[in-house]
Amino acid sequence: MHERKASSPSLINRWTMVMRSGSDSAANTTSALISLGSGCSRRSSRLSTWSICEVMATSILRLPISTSLVVLSSSTRILVFIVPRKANSMNSSASSRRGGIWILAGILLTAIATGSAPSPLYPIYSAEWHLTSLQTTAVFAVYVGGLLITLLTAGALSDYIGRKPLITVGLAGLLIAMGFFMLANGFGTLILARVVQGASVGLMMGTLGAAMLDNAPRGNAALAATLNGAVPGIGLAFGAIASGTLARWAPNPEVTVYASFAILLVLLAVALIWVPETVSRRPGGWASLRPALAIPRDSRPLFGALAGAFAASWGLGGLFLAMLPSILVARFGLTDHLLSGLLIGLFTLIGSLTGILTRNVAPRRALLAGLAALIAGSALIVIAVDTEVFALVLVASVVGGIGFGAGFQAPLRMLTTTVEPHHRAGLLSAIYTISYLSFGVPVLVSGALEPVLGLATVATLYGILMAVSALIALIAQLASRRDRRLEREAERAERNPHPETGPIAPAA
Repeated sequence: MHERKASSPSLINRWTMVMRSGSDSAANTTSALISLGSGCSRRSSRLSTWSICEVMATSILRLPISTSLVVLSSSTRILVFIVPRKANSMNSSASSRRGGIWILAGILLTAIATGSAPSPLYPIYSAEWHLTSLQTTAVFAVYVGGLLITLLTAGALSDYIGRKPLITVGLAGLLIAMGFFMLANGFGTLILARVVQGASVGLMMGTLGAAMLDNAPRGNAALAATLNGAVPGIGLAFGAIASGTLARWAPNPEVTVYASFAILLVLLAVALIWVPETVSRRPGGWASLRPALAIPRDSRPLFGALAGAFAASWGLGGLFLAMLPSILVARFGLTDHLLSGLLIGLFTLIGSLTGILTRNVAPRRALLAGLAALIAGSALIVIAVDTEVFALVLVASVVGGIGFGAGFQAPLRMLTTTVEPHHRAGLLSAIYTISYLSFGVPVLVSGALEPVLGLATVATLYGILMAVSALIALIAQLASRRDRRLEREAERAERNPHPETGPIAPAA
């Protein structure tokens, strides 16, 4: 013990000497990072790891922008050193399982928050770089494109090679994306940052959701399903509100926003050490990379019945996240970046709160109510844009948020009861693929039509499309006896979970 205490400060001193020297040398900084990571691999002391993390986090913001990307990229080598390569089931316990699910939820929340963080900054980018409406839409859409590519190719990979390796790579990719954002000097760099960001988030989404199900406390599998539904909305809200707040009061928000998230990501990467691995490596990893929706056979009938609800929910989410800031400026003359962040946050937080409050409500009942709320929320935003009554925007945010939460989380609860542990990541990735396609494609089409038809007309057509899609999904739910039977079977399975679909023990 005494030896460890003596060695840890020497590593930290080597880091701080580089940082305090004021040198602009990326090589020196990288060398210090790698030496820290090497030190972590030789020491198991929690104190030394957290001390190193603290010094890194407080120092990243002091770096010159010209070296920040190199530093963030080098941090991926630290993750290789400090993330355990093999889980030890003997050291796992109920407490590590309970702690693990919250660490995983924190990573998912932060990853998704980075995706909504640019939304309040779009007016700043447009004014500074003279971006057209189509370019602004493209910045939003390429994030979804990068996300979909990794969901379709690597969505099920963690079912074969383990959860933590993919989470680690995804965190490293997000750190690199944050560096690109901080260095962005025009449209091209912004596109590059969004592609890397989307691909990194896509790599982790299904994996983190499956890992939360794996790490659910015994006897409380419903907690993981609730977190899977609620955390994305909370993350979207957190990213938009944090970014809007910094855009209003912080200096140089185009850098400050992403530097702040970079620090959070580093802290969470270190916390990942304490999460047990729950999947043993098995053959089939390479074959799983073939682009496909990896929907398990037993889940396919119910997935088909619920796909329309996922599409309607996330389609309305795209309207709020991508178009609301521009609508506030063009139709209401409101240019406050914080206000757009708060309204986006209101929509997504209401959605998450709805999922939590309806946790004990029968999923089918919650789904039907959610689809009705999606129809009403879409109609209200159309009326608000047409009449220019801001109060209706607030009401639409609340009602639409209720629909967003219930319309996504209720079917998610039903589907997670149908899947065995070794297919969880594939199923969740398929759910997110449908959701983000519905999230991104209408936004891209709207951006292409806006120069021709105008923002008000495009927003009206978008809202009508969302109302119609939710109405079709609701009619299908009410008319199909087969869907009703499948959903009631899922409700019974949720109340009486089969051992194969519950939490699983750490892998050996």
